[in-house]
Amino acid sequence: MMNRQEPEISRSASASLPDDSPAWLERVEASRAAERATLEAILMEHLREQKRTRWAKNGFRLFIALFLAAVFWINTADQWRAVELESIPHKKHTAVVDIRGPILAGTNNSADNIIKGLTKAFENPNTAGVVLRINSPGGSPVQSGQVYDEMVLLQKRFPAIPLYAALEDLCTSGGYYIAAAAPLIYADKATLVGSIGVILQGFGFQETLNKLGIESRQITSGKNKAFLNPFGPVDEAEKSHAQKLLDSVHQQFIHAVRKGRGERLKTGQAELFEGLVWTGEEAVDLGLIDGLGSTVWIAREQVKQERIVNFTHKNDWLSRLSKEMGID
Repeated sequence: MMNRQEPEISRSASASLPDDSPAWLERVEASRAAERATLEAILMEHLREQKRTRWAKNGFRLFIALFLAAVFWINTADQWRAVELESIPHKKHTAVVDIRGPILAGTNNSADNIIKGLTKAFENPNTAGVVLRINSPGGSPVQSGQVYDEMVLLQKRFPAIPLYAALEDLCTSGGYYIAAAAPLIYADKATLVGSIGVILQGFGFQETLNKLGIESRQITSGKNKAFLNPFGPVDEAEKSHAQKLLDSVHQQFIHAVRKGRGERLKTGQAELFEGLVWTGEEAVDLGLIDGLGSTVWIAREQVKQERIVNFTHKNDWLSRLSKEMGID
């Protein structure tokens, strides 16, 4: 006989059947099978949940590992470049330093970084010539001026190593300021060259504020502290002072170009220093560049060393992160 406490539901549903009747036994077995199926389903779901949890943990661990590997690779890029240079200690090469993008402090194109790259290039005992490859719309006149001055000094320190500037798509304003320090400048026939000028941009919102009924309540401790305030009317004295500042920096730019290019500049061209831009072909005729040619052409035809080694200095990942966080 079966335990009467076990299949209560089946017993009540089959009260009219004997405990040992085939129909009642079948109902008991069906109930047990349903219970087993339910337990198996719960167990399988539990196992699947554990599997998903393991996958999530492993996926997170893999992400962390890949992230750390990427950080390590970025952070050691300069070291790998140094190892690459050390691997060719007995082979002469043409050294290249890149300027790509705006020339600004705190970026890869800061004066400090450009100068570091140029210095390493000149100091390498196997450097046969240095090419400063420029693709830039310009930027800070201070940063450009510092690079220009250092290029002049490096040529005095290493007179046996020729220095060239190779202009790519664009070399204007501060980019050309730097290029002018190179004894020889080459570009593509379609390169945009020039923009020898200085600009100070701003906006005026006074009329807009008046229409909106907004009043500027700026307070200063000096009458010129709110210099060129965009929320007030144009002050002619301030405008005149700003023009003097721009003219002074412009003359510094012109002096650097004249010093670098010398008699090669075409005389009688008043617009040469008025901010215009020319193609590489036109720039040759104006004396702004010396001819048409690329970095590869300079290495092969001028330096006579087709092996090119890049000395461009870039801030590593940790340095950039610490700078953004304000950590020196």
